[in-house]
Amino acid sequence: MRRVMHGDVVSVARVLLTCAAPLRPQMCRRMIEQSHAAHRFFKRFGRAHPLWGDGSLMALAHRHQMRPEPGFANSEYCTCVELVLSELVTWRSDRQISRVRN
Repeated sequence: MRRVMHGDVVSVARVLLTCAAPLRPQMCRRMIEQSHAAHRFFKRFGRAHPLWGDGSLMALAHRHQMRPEPGFANSEYCTCVELVLSELVTWRSDRQISRVRN
């Protein structure tokens, strides 16, 4: 996946706001995996994936319905931002563990 920046996290959090709370972790993980796959596609074929974009989380997020950014006074939004960051840490950690095993 491309380097993750603030805008990527915010964009995914805005998508997660459109989902029911119990579905958010699964949606977030799926977006991270799709973004990673899209980046591999981009590196191989030199063009964006037709469904998932160029490998950035922001490009993928903008292909979904999004809520406007409410700001950090909104606790539901803060929870979504926290979830995105947590899932990114878990995803990177899992990838490092699988590299060591292989």
